[in-house]
Amino acid sequence: MYLRVVSKSLQPEEISNRLGVEPDESTSIGSRRHPQSPPRSHATWIRHAGETGGYARPEDLEPVVVGWGMDLANSLGRLADSGEAIVSLEIVQEIRDIDDPQQKGIFLGVDLLSWMGTARASLDIDQYVYHECGHESDSAVP
Repeated sequence: MYLRVVSKSLQPEEISNRLGVEPDESTSIGSRRHPQSPPRSHATWIRHAGETGGYARPEDLEPVVVGWGMDLANSLGRLADSGEAIVSLEIVQEIRDIDDPQQKGIFLGVDLLSWMGTARASLDIDQYVYHECGHESDSAVP
């Protein structure tokens, strides 16, 4: 789970100044993914709710996001309302055992939903199901 702010007019440093918080990672307008790639038309500012690559359910990470505080949520909301950026909470869920009920489903509590409302954050959920497909190797189905 991570918070993403995207802007076509503000660089990451400007977003950080508006929010009063530094990102865990960012990309700048005009930067390139690879030397041959076109320059980016937007900046991204990302803050992770948990360790990347580790297994955690969304409800396990909910206290982290809520713990960032209402000051950050209010600052995000002002930024989103200004029209200078889009704010979203991103959840990436990988299901490797389709019979394991712990790997399926997403629960979002009222505190997180309230924080997201204040932050004017949309919710983006990416789900990947990995399973054996006959004789094929593991496949990802988004």
